Amino acid sequence: MSASSFRNVALIAHVDHGKTTLVDAMLSSTGVFASHEARVDRVMDSNDQERERGITILAKAASVEWKGTRINLVDTPGHADFGGEVERALAMVDGVLLLVDAAEGPMPQTRYVLSKTLGLHLPSVVVVNKVDRPDSRLDEVVDEIYQLFFDLEADDHHIEFPIISTVAREGRALAGIGVPDDDADLSPLLDAIVGTIPAPSGDPDAPLQAIVTNLDASDYLGRLAIGRVIQGTMRAGDQVALCHAHEEEPPLKRKLTSLLGFTGLERTVVNERAAGDLFVLAGFPEVEIGDTIADVNDPQPLPRLSVDEPVLRMTFGVNTSPLAGRDGKFLTSRQIKDRLEREVLGNVSIRIGATSSPEIIEVSGRGELQLAVLIESMRREGFELQVSRPEVIIREIDGTPHEPLERAVVDVPDDYVGTVTQAAAPRKGKVTDLRPGDTGRTVITLEAPARGLLGFRSLLMTSTRGTALIHQQHAGWMPWAGDLPHRVGGAITSDRQGASTGFALDNLQKRGEMFIGPGTDVYEGMIIGEASRGEEMTVNATKGKQLTNIRTHASDEAIKLKPPRIHTLETAIEWISDDELVEVTPEAIRVRKRFLTESDRKREKTRAKSRA
Repeated sequence: MSASSFRNVALIAHVDHGKTTLVDAMLSSTGVFASHEARVDRVMDSNDQERERGITILAKAASVEWKGTRINLVDTPGHADFGGEVERALAMVDGVLLLVDAAEGPMPQTRYVLSKTLGLHLPSVVVVNKVDRPDSRLDEVVDEIYQLFFDLEADDHHIEFPIISTVAREGRALAGIGVPDDDADLSPLLDAIVGTIPAPSGDPDAPLQAIVTNLDASDYLGRLAIGRVIQGTMRAGDQVALCHAHEEEPPLKRKLTSLLGFTGLERTVVNERAAGDLFVLAGFPEVEIGDTIADVNDPQPLPRLSVDEPVLRMTFGVNTSPLAGRDGKFLTSRQIKDRLEREVLGNVSIRIGATSSPEIIEVSGRGELQLAVLIESMRREGFELQVSRPEVIIREIDGTPHEPLERAVVDVPDDYVGTVTQAAAPRKGKVTDLRPGDTGRTVITLEAPARGLLGFRSLLMTSTRGTALIHQQHAGWMPWAGDLPHRVGGAITSDRQGASTGFALDNLQKRGEMFIGPGTDVYEGMIIGEASRGEEMTVNATKGKQLTNIRTHASDEAIKLKPPRIHTLETAIEWISDDELVEVTPEAIRVRKRFLTESDRKREKTRAKSRA
């Protein structure tokens, strides 16, 4: 297939503006789903966590045929935490579909992904989605999109983009601004892609150069490299060279035994991939993201992919609690390290580093959500580990310490505007924009130190009864903001191992909020609740009622326990202090003290004071 007969396009947008739904509609309208196949909503979100969280985490590719042209589609994440996936996806394409919600308009991640697109000089087709919403404000949103291009200093030819109005979930589109007819299809959008996105450039007869932008694995083929042919032609059976990151070492030379391409949602065996096309190849277990597949006689590496640096870090360590080993299959530091090294190979925005202990590994990432997704993935795979509270990475700028600045956009009902601003103030948050809407909701833009927004999401969900929508984005660096408040109450810590009793919890719940119910296995150093006051408490949660021969109505009243606060992975990570850890197993999430015995904790406090 010649380069002029296919197009490479990425779908970029803020989270929940409809990228994956639009891909579903394009696959359906072009016949990728056979009439006998069962339809699956958000088919590109194949990862379990993607379907549960309702977000895209990994960039993925598929293809459709339209009037003799193959369109390779790359679906990308909308969360800033997964920006590394967006940046890799843009290296594979020649243009983008920029989706914007017809009611919400451009949002923080819209700006982020568009700035990356303009930096690569990629043309855009603007898709205004959900135009059938009752609160749609089409004309205003289109004006905001143009203003966003102007704010990002786009060149004139970048601003000359076609606008397509869509109802993605129903597969309807209209060229221009308006609501598509009930019998409309996606033809205007597909025509706009073919007419606006240029055909791939690159000489198919030149020496081979292909960039690896993603990795996958197959039970039958081993590690798979996914990427794009920049120039030349990649042919199955040819000798090729792998130019890796270790430039001092010669390229690896090997026969290309298995070559695949994208056909619909499937990967099918192909004989060749010409300049501009996307490929999947096997046979190089050493391949890493950013490597170049090159001509064996003239192996010239391409510039390696670069992504934004991490801003948060935390430690992953071996589970050392007395309950370790009950649930998991992978328990050792070697197994945890191997798993993290595999993650780094396929995730360019994650970094790992050594610590003073061989059993503890430092992991850095782009955000709280990204790190939580990694921990949850490991947990589901059978790992047991303990992790620390995330901390920000400090950068020296002009001789003074700077910390990451975070921008948060919060969409809440009007009644909760005061709640949001009051919650942000102690966290050094400043309101930079406040935009009332026509539907009883207000959009508030805040800027705060990244430290200040740790745990902010769960706080808002609780205080607004689950009605808040919050999106966060790295917004640069700011001078160190000083100490910030954390939680109000001290930890209620178990002083022994055993099973908790209703009698003990009944007495303890008067002094704070419990994290466990009766019959729960506890151990010394495990945190079982949060005290009403700031002082920490060490308690016996296994105490039973003394049995006597004397029975009175008052003493034998039924125990009434309040429902415990059950921590999720995210809330546990946000809640803990620096001297505490989250114990993660396939079956349980517990919070605990870093040092389990009270004597060890006192000894460590004395050492900390002497070091200070």
